[in-house]
Amino acid sequence: MTAYADDAFTGMKGLIIARRRGVDPRRGALYIERMTGAESIDPTERDLKRLEARVDELIRACIILKEENRSLRSRQENLVAERAALIKKTELARNRVEAIISRLKGMESGT
Repeated sequence: MTAYADDAFTGMKGLIIARRRGVDPRRGALYIERMTGAESIDPTERDLKRLEARVDELIRACIILKEENRSLRSRQENLVAERAALIKKTELARNRVEAIISRLKGMESGT
């Protein structure tokens, strides 16, 4: 977010640049930098800020991927348990069908 605002303490107009900082607990969720048109950022400082932003992006991506991984592992465990239960049910059904078939064959040969 970029806007011009009056500084309540100095009375000077400055450019306010606010960036959301979702991960850095030391700075909190939001911080504000003030710059005037005469000030310029050192190229090294600019590179450091870009690097910091990229690291923050990677941290957020890592957190999201860890949560997704945890969710997928949990889902996999549930699916494995469900598969085992279905295999057991299938085996029971197969045994019943085989028993019925053998009884029918016994009845056929008995008549």
